Amino acid sequence: MRRKELPLFLQYIIRKYREFRERGVPPSEWRLPPLHKISEQLGSSVPNLREQLAVARAMGFVDAKPKVGIHLRPYSFHPPVSLSLQVAVAMDRHHFDQFLDLRRRLEKAYFLEAVQTLTEEDKRELVRLVEEAKRKLSEDPVRIPHREHRDLHLIVYRRLDNPFVRGLLEAFWDAYEAVGLSRYRDLDYMRTLWEHHERMVNAIMEGDYQAAYQALVQHLGMLETRREQPQTPVPVGSGLWEDEF
Repeated sequence: MRRKELPLFLQYIIRKYREFRERGVPPSEWRLPPLHKISEQLGSSVPNLREQLAVARAMGFVDAKPKVGIHLRPYSFHPPVSLSLQVAVAMDRHHFDQFLDLRRRLEKAYFLEAVQTLTEEDKRELVRLVEEAKRKLSEDPVRIPHREHRDLHLIVYRRLDNPFVRGLLEAFWDAYEAVGLSRYRDLDYMRTLWEHHERMVNAIMEGDYQAAYQALVQHLGMLETRREQPQTPVPVGSGLWEDEF
């Protein structure tokens, strides 16, 4: 079977990406010519290239704004997989449960490799997030530390030299918010969840990565239990508010 060629505009940005990398041009300067100039170079019509540009923007390959121009972005798996996942979840909520299982397996599989790449600054940021989450949960009214939850998990894997793992995990949190789990109002659940996080971060700070892994496994098991059980409403006046995000 003959391999299908990529659209002209995608072939063009691949060449430019390689060219910028080989020349050592910083990503902030990865600017592409106006579309009519690219049209002249490729021998393709502007309307045709504009359609392909829209696809490239949706995939996160480029930014394009009036009076600013077209900028090539460093590769990220997050935009295309997040877009596809959010459509899938909107079509069938069961797709989120399937992706949740994938996310749990990914975090477990890459955790020990990922934590060993963290910098001291990363570790201090993890400590700060735990402290901020505990502060929110002790306030009156209580606030859900959703941003801290998302940031903590993504920081653990931020130095991992695998854009596909990072992109899948980032997409999970987009879907997590889309299905409403970031608005969960069970105060006991939230406090227990952050106890697991605190144990994990303390173990990371001590260099005891096996203990940190065990804390992660316990935490990931909580979400599975929560998915299988009906949510218990929090009585009016309990004071658990969700953050704006």
